[in-house]
Amino acid sequence: MSSSQLDARSLQLRRTIIEMYATANRGHIGSAFSLVEILRVLYDDILRYDPANPKWPDRDRFILSKGHGCLALYAVLADKGFFPKTELRLFCRKGGILGGHPEYGRIPGVEASTGSLGHGLPIGIGFAIHAQRARAAHRVFVVVSDGEANEGSTWEALLAARKHRLSNLTVLVDYDKMQSYGATTEVLDLEPFSDKWRAFGFAVEEVDGHDVPALREVLSRVPLQPDKPSAIVCHTIKGRGVSFVEHNPHWHHKGPPTEAELRGLFAELGA
Repeated sequence: MSSSQLDARSLQLRRTIIEMYATANRGHIGSAFSLVEILRVLYDDILRYDPANPKWPDRDRFILSKGHGCLALYAVLADKGFFPKTELRLFCRKGGILGGHPEYGRIPGVEASTGSLGHGLPIGIGFAIHAQRARAAHRVFVVVSDGEANEGSTWEALLAARKHRLSNLTVLVDYDKMQSYGATTEVLDLEPFSDKWRAFGFAVEEVDGHDVPALREVLSRVPLQPDKPSAIVCHTIKGRGVSFVEHNPHWHHKGPPTEAELRGLFAELGA
């Protein structure tokens, strides 16, 4: 799969990510690139929100539990008008609001401070329980990473979601099968992954996490079952869109890039 198979919107969001990365000389590029299509479909087609009123009570709640992939979230939030695009130039720089992980209360549109893995899903379940008891119509969506599924707090949270029959909760797993220093099969094998979610009481579907129409279709059907929380296992590629970044753990978090690396990144993304 090459960058030429990505549509114009996916390429532009990736270019925005690289511009932020080049400004800060740091960032989780591979982890952001695997998320782009998941986030663009959520914000283009699924979530209810108002950028002019980020605290609108009826908004859907979204948590990027995989907080280290925040470059993708920032690109989408700026694109939707939650904050000026000029803020993107200040990523991880003095005077800016955008740090290396999402920060609640500082960044409009961010519902929870995340990045310490295993925390975002429990927070989202708290949101969903509150909405259920308040008989509120809004929904809760949480994106977790496959490496994050190594955390015991993730599976404890799934038990709570099943207990409370949180049909207003949808969990999307960015299943790129790579962690910070190697493949998930080497670090801690998760298979049979989808069956584990089913065993914990979730309705589960699998999808190509870079296939925009397929993501739209499955997300338009949540809850997948009326009395269960939903889990969508998104099969993705870490670093999707740039050949020398794909499947490469060295780009999980990359320090200052060389000029050649930056030229290569922009060239493969059509800039």
